[in-house]
Amino acid sequence: MSEQAGILIGKGGNQHVNLNLRFANRHGLIAGATGTGKTVSLQAIAEGFSRAGVPVFMADIKGDLTGISQAGAANPKVEERIAAISIDNFKFEGYPSVLWDLSGQQGHPIRATVTDIGPLLLSRLLELNDTQEGLLNIAFKFADDEGMLLLDFKDLRSILQHMGENAQDFQNAYGNVSSSSIGAIQRRLLVLEQQGAESFFGEPALDLWDFIRTAPNGYGNINILMADKLMMTPRLYATFLLWLLSELFENLPEVGDLDKPRLVFFFDEAHLLFNDAPKALVDKVEQVVRLIRSKGVGVYFITQNPLDIPDSILGQLGNRIQHALRAFTPRDQKAVKAAADTFRANPNLDTAEIIMELGVGEALVSVLEEKGIPSIVQRTMIRPPQSRIGPATPEERANLIRQSPFAGRYDKIIDRESAHEVLQARAEKVAAEIAADTQAKEFEKAARRFEASNAPQGSNAPRPSNRQTLTETIVKSAARSISSNLGRQIVRGILGSIFKGR
Repeated sequence: MSEQAGILIGKGGNQHVNLNLRFANRHGLIAGATGTGKTVSLQAIAEGFSRAGVPVFMADIKGDLTGISQAGAANPKVEERIAAISIDNFKFEGYPSVLWDLSGQQGHPIRATVTDIGPLLLSRLLELNDTQEGLLNIAFKFADDEGMLLLDFKDLRSILQHMGENAQDFQNAYGNVSSSSIGAIQRRLLVLEQQGAESFFGEPALDLWDFIRTAPNGYGNINILMADKLMMTPRLYATFLLWLLSELFENLPEVGDLDKPRLVFFFDEAHLLFNDAPKALVDKVEQVVRLIRSKGVGVYFITQNPLDIPDSILGQLGNRIQHALRAFTPRDQKAVKAAADTFRANPNLDTAEIIMELGVGEALVSVLEEKGIPSIVQRTMIRPPQSRIGPATPEERANLIRQSPFAGRYDKIIDRESAHEVLQARAEKVAAEIAADTQAKEFEKAARRFEASNAPQGSNAPRPSNRQTLTETIVKSAARSISSNLGRQIVRGILGSIFKGR
């Protein structure tokens, strides 16, 4: 079986249906109800990209995609499907896979800095209102103006606290700063931290080029995001994927039309990207999807219902695999009609009727042909994967991590001097100056009281000019003690009360 004609999707009618690699960066959609075979289609297409030397990124929502790293095994159903589709030289094999995990528990850690995420995505992640989002923008602007790095949560918390403590100064320079809004943002950060999101923010940040690599055998690496636990915080999942897509768009050079993509990106549970998303964010996604193909990146959305994707984005998805839909509700019926109407009509098929009749492992497929024209929709029997259907074992996953080309590269957290440390040093300096001044004044007062109580009664004689009074001696000694061990202990005691709980 050769990939020269493209990636074999399956058999429609009496001919093979292939995804043309030249148009694979024109994006795509894999849709269908639960249990209709979307995951198998995704796996089979990802294998085809890997064989063609194209790296792949995909999220493992259900925890069953890691089997792509292991060779599959023959069984009667698979052999029957292979024969029905007439696949030549079919062989079971595993594919080079790299496991990633935002928490670092099931794969290599993925981190990004707070600056990388930016105020727009972070506001959505924190579910902020317009006022709170405005304050977040002030925090980012202040960090830029002061040359302070925003790397992790403690940096952002420190800046927000600094803004609250110096609200008047910020109001004059940046606009109104509300302490209640600052508190609301801090509480949202605490909630995210308790959900484990804090581990995503920091350094070393992900090098995007690590996703665009091939294995020694020429196959493209399949990068798998272990997202089964991440789905417990769907906003973090959606924010991460949108950030990753934006970073690819902003950092990859323009390459124009290639014979094959340089990277293919699969968005599973795509509806999470757009649920309650502000228009500005949807517009940003639309722009990125429209333009990122010139960077050689193909984006494929996987979702249950085509209506989950905004029309402005759905219209850009040229390669489509539509599994069965069920029409139990008016919205379901609308989805069936919408899906049927987006295909190039086949005079021999009633597309809307067939969508509801498709069996498991069947789909309506239309792909871009020469000149980027969609093919006539075909009822297609989807090819079986050559890798294992189902998850890899814990031992197999551990072995993948040990043998990974990135083993140890992202494991150790780096904590550079950033906004938290800069603001803390400033506060400590101010506190030390206040403490020194306060202690000096207290010593001076005490010395004067002591001198007054021990002065001879009725004596008005002036003191010699070359002699220090007892007061001067004590005050100078006190000043020296501020820089001594005793002085430092006093300062630390004051600082402890100031910074307690930080």
